[in-house]
Amino acid sequence: MIQQLQMYLSVPFVQYALIVGVLIALCSSLLGVTLVLKRFSFIGDGLSHVAFGAMAIAGILRLNNDMLFVLPATVLCAILLLRTGQNTRIKGDAAIAMISVGSLAVGYMLLNLFPKSSNVSSDVCTSLFGSTSILTLTATEVWLSVGLSIAVVVIFLLFYNKIFAVTFDEDFAHSTGTKVEAYNLLIAVVIAVIIVLAMNLVGSLLISALIIFPAMSAMRVFRSFKGVTICSAAVSVSCAVIGILVSILANTPVGSTIVAADIAAFLIFSILARLGVGTRKA
Repeated sequence: MIQQLQMYLSVPFVQYALIVGVLIALCSSLLGVTLVLKRFSFIGDGLSHVAFGAMAIAGILRLNNDMLFVLPATVLCAILLLRTGQNTRIKGDAAIAMISVGSLAVGYMLLNLFPKSSNVSSDVCTSLFGSTSILTLTATEVWLSVGLSIAVVVIFLLFYNKIFAVTFDEDFAHSTGTKVEAYNLLIAVVIAVIIVLAMNLVGSLLISALIIFPAMSAMRVFRSFKGVTICSAAVSVSCAVIGILVSILANTPVGSTIVAADIAAFLIFSILARLGVGTRKA
């Protein structure tokens, strides 16, 4: 098995998959902590369904690179979702449900009306649960993913203090002069970018797992925002690497295998927390 693994690791497409998978996992974990603490975890779910609908439209338009359409559409809906969620008549959870279900329904309808291939069910399943496309990435797609991922990490590091303030107490942050709405908008836009990047890795239905599980695992042991963020990133990256390698060796779906690794990590951290292992104030 070790020799087989070494052979696979020497192949460019596996190296590309690992690079992109690690970067997506890292970005998801960084913003995942903020979303979980703000009790807005399912914005990832809503935007992933938007990305599914946008991908269906891109397929109809026969675009060579669907990300050029999916990314702007998802970012636009992230902004719309944030604005709608601030409406007193339409609460945040209701806005997410409306956009999520609506996009999913429209996307599925369009795929049936304008099928890209003779097997519509396979196309839908691939979009919802991920596919082997993570293992067939071109050098251009890898560099695009690397560029966007670096931008996400840089934004998070540059605005770390502001994101921290907005996450824990928006009223206090506003009273100190922080532009809360602007930073909430920034978080929503960055999440939209992460969602689009993760579509090829785990599919639209499993993206929330990359955002929620690492953060929840880290919270079992750590209490500080910094501790949870660092641990969440380590867990997410480790699970992504393990998931991709296991999926290659065992011929299992990439996205589902990564999520299974995240679930296993959560169970392990939950057991450690019950045993009192770890420093909860780190």
